[in-house]
This record gives sequence, structure tokens and C-alpha cells, in this order.
Amino acid sequence: MSKEMMNTKELAAYLEIHEKQVYALIKEEKIPGTKVTGKWIFPKHLIDEWIDEGAKILTAQARGKTERMGEVILAAGSNDPALDILFALFRSNHPDAFVFTANTGSLHGLAALGKGYVDMAFSHLLDAATGNYNISFVTKICSHIKPVVINLFLRDVGIVTAQNNPHKIKGVGDIVKKRLRVANRQAGSGTRLLWEHHLKIAGIEPAKVNSLEREFFTHVETGLAVLSGEADAGIASGSASGILGLSFIPLATEQFDMVLTKEIYFKRNVQSIIETLTGEPFRTAASKLGGYDFSKSGKILYSSEQ
Repeated sequence: MSKEMMNTKELAAYLEIHEKQVYALIKEEKIPGTKVTGKWIFPKHLIDEWIDEGAKILTAQARGKTERMGEVILAAGSNDPALDILFALFRSNHPDAFVFTANTGSLHGLAALGKGYVDMAFSHLLDAATGNYNISFVTKICSHIKPVVINLFLRDVGIVTAQNNPHKIKGVGDIVKKRLRVANRQAGSGTRLLWEHHLKIAGIEPAKVNSLEREFFTHVETGLAVLSGEADAGIASGSASGILGLSFIPLATEQFDMVLTKEIYFKRNVQSIIETLTGEPFRTAASKLGGYDFSKSGKILYSSEQ
């Protein structure tokens, strides 16, 4: 069926739910679709609008409920073990403040920020044409909200495989040549884009990679797939490989940034997060994981002139 039109099976896969749940939504008249020659079809653009509208409602409900909890920040985008340390330290010093984060991947995080669903996004998107990170994506996706880009840290990212590198992996070419099982990250994540960028440099089509059917949403989850033997290799941060005791073959040093609006930037809690980021306790704790560079942490890399 055309990519612009989906049947019930395709819609279930698109929404990552069981096909029976699609029929339940149809019965309750909660999803846009139409019946043609006895079969249900769903225009993709209407489904996307339905998802966006649902997200707006859920966001409004979430904000209403969290107002009773004190000062709350909603965030989405990429993830990293150092973020967990950062927000744990922030919360220990500010117990009345909360940060709720969704691991959506960098692109979806920026999209959520641009649509006003969240207060901040975490991103590490490489612009292959320039070699720079994030700003070209931010100016395209979030220009209307007067974005500010702040560096959190630089981090090492590469191939993770079992301890002592039993498959003798030296680069992406070995993974394809040896038909190794790969734990692939979800579409829209910065790590997935980086992986596909390195495949392109090596002249390898993504379809030739022996990727597992399911996708993975965090660096630790990817590493656990390798540690458990489900996968032979994956792409993850150096810190995740260290935590799990995996072998690590570096591919790149990434720029991991926080993106938010100018209005949010001046909020007390955001300034407190930046103070925590640049403080010695955070740097000492995160440095123990390995694979980080804090030389630009807390610096404003871009600010909209609008």
C-alpha cells in the first residue's frame, strides 16, 4: 500500500501497537480512517495530525498535574549516563524541582520542543555537510521559538562489542563483512544518524547490515543487548561501554547540547542546572565513567536573534 495510505496492519506497526488495538480505536471512533471496499485505510497525514493533537492534550494534562509537585521541567531527546548524574545532583540540591525526560532521540526531541510539548531538548545531531553539530537542525526545526543552544559536554561514541573484542572488530566494515548482529538505535536518534554516516563513508548500504529487528532507545540498552549475547555489536557511548565492561572502538567525539527557549533559559531552575553542570561535583562524578570532555560545558553556542 502507498506510504501515504496505511491499512490496519501497517498502522499498528506505525503506532507500535497490536492490530487488535487499532480495531478497538476504530470501534470507539477515536482514530481517523475510512472504509473502502470493506477494508479500513488511514491517510498518514491525518494520523500524524491525530498524534500531534493527542500529544498536545497529554502535555496540557501533564503540566496541569505536575503544577502541584512544584517547579517542573519537561524534556525530551537523546540520553546519556552523565545526564542521570547531572539531574540527580540537581535534585539533591533542589528537592522541590523536577525534571521529567523522555528518551525520544535527538530529532524527535527538537520537534517536541518546536511544537511546545517540552521545555528543553537534548541533541547530538551531526551535520555531515559541515561537520558541525545541532545548530543547523535547531535553526530549521525550532527557529520560531527563539532557541538557545548550550553545550553540556563532548563525549566519545563508537562500536561496543563483547569484552576483549572476540570478533576482532576494527571498524564498521568488519561488522558487515563478518555478518555480525547489530543492535541498531531508533530512527531519528543522533546515534543512528552517526552510524549511517559512517556506513556511507565506508560505502556500505544500511540494508546490508545484519541489524536486529527491534530497535534500541538508549546507550545502556544497546550495551545490554551486546552483554547478553543478543547482539554482537552496537553503537554506544564510551561511558556506557565502561559501565558494562564492554570493548570499545571509537568512531567520533560528539557534541551533546541542551536546546531551550530564551524565556526558559532565564528561569531559576535552568540556571541552577547550568550551575550544577559547571560545578566540580558533577564533573568529578561523570569523569569517573570515562569518555567525556567538559571544556565547553555551560557555554552558549547559539542564540536566536529574533
